[in-house]
Amino acid sequence: MNFDEILRLIGGFGKFQKILYVWICVPQIFLAFHMLVSIFTGAVPPHVCQTGKSSANSQLFFNLSLQYTSDGQPDLSCKTPENRSSIVAFGDGHPTERCQGGWEYSKEIFESTIVTEWDLVCDRASLNNIGSSFYMFGLLVGAIVFGTLADKYGRRIIILISLSIQAVFGCAAAFAPNFYVYTALRFIVGTSISGVIMNAFVLGTEWTGPKERMLAGLLTDYFFGFGYIILAGVAYLVRDWRKLQLAISMPGFIFIFYIWVLPRSARWLMANGREEEAWDLIRKAAEINGNPLTKDMDVSKTCNSEEKPEEKKKHSFIDLVRTPKMRKRSLIIFYLWFANVLVYYGLSLNISSFGMNIYLTQMIFGLVEMPARTIILFTINRSRKFSQIAFLAVGGVACLLTVFIPSGMKDQTLIKTALAMTGKFGITASLSIIYVYSAEVFPTVIRQNGIGIGSMCARTGGVLAPMLYFLKSFSPHVPMLLCGLCPLLGSVLTLLLPDTANKALPDTIEDVEG
Repeated sequence: MNFDEILRLIGGFGKFQKILYVWICVPQIFLAFHMLVSIFTGAVPPHVCQTGKSSANSQLFFNLSLQYTSDGQPDLSCKTPENRSSIVAFGDGHPTERCQGGWEYSKEIFESTIVTEWDLVCDRASLNNIGSSFYMFGLLVGAIVFGTLADKYGRRIIILISLSIQAVFGCAAAFAPNFYVYTALRFIVGTSISGVIMNAFVLGTEWTGPKERMLAGLLTDYFFGFGYIILAGVAYLVRDWRKLQLAISMPGFIFIFYIWVLPRSARWLMANGREEEAWDLIRKAAEINGNPLTKDMDVSKTCNSEEKPEEKKKHSFIDLVRTPKMRKRSLIIFYLWFANVLVYYGLSLNISSFGMNIYLTQMIFGLVEMPARTIILFTINRSRKFSQIAFLAVGGVACLLTVFIPSGMKDQTLIKTALAMTGKFGITASLSIIYVYSAEVFPTVIRQNGIGIGSMCARTGGVLAPMLYFLKSFSPHVPMLLCGLCPLLGSVLTLLLPDTANKALPDTIEDVEG
């Protein structure tokens, strides 16, 4: 008897599992806060060089700066007139010099951001995006470190440690004395985010029956979407970046009660030879589900039956690319992970570039997550392959169309935002599908290796996403052009993959190679 058969006896998604998913899903809201808060804490308000003039002249200076803009970036915000008495002539070929006395920032939308606090504009503007990439790099490091530690010490303890790190270092970031300390603290928060996301997903999966796993997994995605929407409201109410950082971090301390309510993984306990502890948990789960089991069940069979396949032959990540068909599948799946996350965060972290109200745009982008994650419930069981192709194409085409909108067109901002929203819809749905699809494309003997490397490719896409907007120096259209072409290439490559819906999963590499 294996563990899935025990789950069928005690209930694959009974009261025990539903309570477990409450504990798993609630932290997802706060994960969304930390993932996306830089949209507001790192926002760049309109700014001009300090002139030492009156407030009336200062306002005129703001207006002049905003008059000469290109895709939201003031062309004259890094210069000041050599003759300070002739501000009006500034926009008409008057000699200028580099800003020497600091900047004045508009407080119309934000009271303060890390940009206004540490002058991350002009020559230092690149630091803002580098900081976001460094945070994303923290997710990559966290996936490696906490993934390894969870396999050794268990899912539950790593989730508890990660939640603690997230709360403590999230609050500490609000008191950072300079940008470099702030970035280092955010990096540590990023590592903890991976520790929670990965291990909460695995803990839920290991306690859930095979038939219910896909639906249960999507529940966590919905709560991430709720966090996406709620953040817009929190940021609207709290316009100071330090207070906002505290507002999203301090509630993390309430998860201290998880010490008493979050269960361990019985499957992990069995795999590590701790059968008695596993059996105690199984009996407790069975009682909560209303399906109590007899005490004389031989739990050791579970452990033995699950270890046998591993004893036959050991496999490594090299097997992912050793044979022709497996190599083709692996490289395509790795690219799909990379492209999906690159575009998802490329759009999510740069909503200010679309020109609409930043809070409204954030809320709309969050709302789009809900139908995107819901619609796949009706398509994915018909065809994993063509669902992936269709949603990648929708996301890619919508992003690509934004490039061709004339700059002087009426309602340009509204049309660009609507297209970006459609692109976000397609990419969100595609990202949800790739979780399921990639697990079914890889054979059992190297499935964990395949998903692990796919996750690393996804994190690499996340690291590069904030860097996309450095490419605006070549052309303002380059970021959205890449956000359009990457999914379209992925859509074409998916044609080379098999459809796995309603089919037996491959167990060995020989099954794949035929």
